Amino acid sequence: MYRHIPFLKEVFKYALSAFGGPQGHFGMMTKTFVEKRKDITAEELVDFMSFCQILPGPSSTQTITLIGYKRGGVLLALLTLLLWILPAAIMMTSLSFLIQYFDTKSIQTNLFKFIQPMAVGFLAYAAFKAMRISVKHQATYIIMGVALVLTILFRSPWVFPALIVLGGIVTNFSNKRIPDIVAKPKPIKWVNIWWFVIVFIVAGVLSELARVQHWQYARAFNLFENFYRFGSFVFGGGHALMPMMYEQFISRPEHLHLTPYLSPEQFLIGAGMVNAIPGPVFSICSYIGGLSMSNFGLSGQLAGSGIATIGVFLPSILLLFFFFPIYQNLKQYTVIYRALEGIHAVVVGIMWASGYILFSSIQFEWLNLVVVLITFSVLMFSKIPAPLIVLAWLLLGWAM
Repeated sequence: MYRHIPFLKEVFKYALSAFGGPQGHFGMMTKTFVEKRKDITAEELVDFMSFCQILPGPSSTQTITLIGYKRGGVLLALLTLLLWILPAAIMMTSLSFLIQYFDTKSIQTNLFKFIQPMAVGFLAYAAFKAMRISVKHQATYIIMGVALVLTILFRSPWVFPALIVLGGIVTNFSNKRIPDIVAKPKPIKWVNIWWFVIVFIVAGVLSELARVQHWQYARAFNLFENFYRFGSFVFGGGHALMPMMYEQFISRPEHLHLTPYLSPEQFLIGAGMVNAIPGPVFSICSYIGGLSMSNFGLSGQLAGSGIATIGVFLPSILLLFFFFPIYQNLKQYTVIYRALEGIHAVVVGIMWASGYILFSSIQFEWLNLVVVLITFSVLMFSKIPAPLIVLAWLLLGWAM
């Protein structure tokens, strides 16, 4: 395990500098783990990203976990996961305490002035690199273009798995490509899917019993069930999770004439701030969980953050470890091998579309466009580490 310490240090530095949500994260992964450290190849990263787009849960979290898994097995994967989510979870948990004592309108926003256009630059870099690897002929260019347009037009989380399936079907009309490497079948860990199902059922039963029988800490059981369910079924990343949480914790209680777990204003502050910190967007669950248990004092609020964080990340990781060996085995079959060409082209199209959507979500200014171009150029033509690029934009925003 000692030989993996440099890798884990790099993961921790990445966790402290990975701004921009899953879109920006992929660009930093390319720069850090492919080009700088060479932990995986560019082809493997695109393959990991494609696989994680099919699964529910936080795709960037699953991708970085797979990088650790490829390098050192399950133990290193879990340590990678922990180092990746811990900084963001601590920051958002701290915010759940601070929000009750400070005027949030006074929070300095200039520090993050250039973060979103910077993230677009990272995403454009990752998309360009992935395109050079995965889009090689006319059919894949068409698939990439169609995926780009449809992702922009239909901004539903379900568009990702639908496009991936369609892309895989289209490239199966060719009979020219067959697998040229036959690898030893990977063992399937059935225990992971059994744990996923057992926890899902037990969480649901305990949550309902706690609600019906009015247990003293019923809210803790309800929270775990809510977040475990979110992590089991949410496609499209943290931004697709936001409306589901708003419905669960604010709209639904108001409709039932119950007291919401937190106010709409508190929810929106967390939704905004999670985009201004590094790490997974799913870390907003630490904030929501903490505020939901704030009535139970300091220990209750800390417990709420922990329950929410574990609840939302656990199912996606169990599903990841179960389905990834199956995915590797299926790639030996010709139909899957041919499908991957279309799937990879779809992912590249989604990346380009995500960059467009992210850029269109910020106020158009020539300065923002300049930030995008400078970030892309520095990544493309220099060897400056990604964390230093992030730090430079933070300092420039603070200075202005």
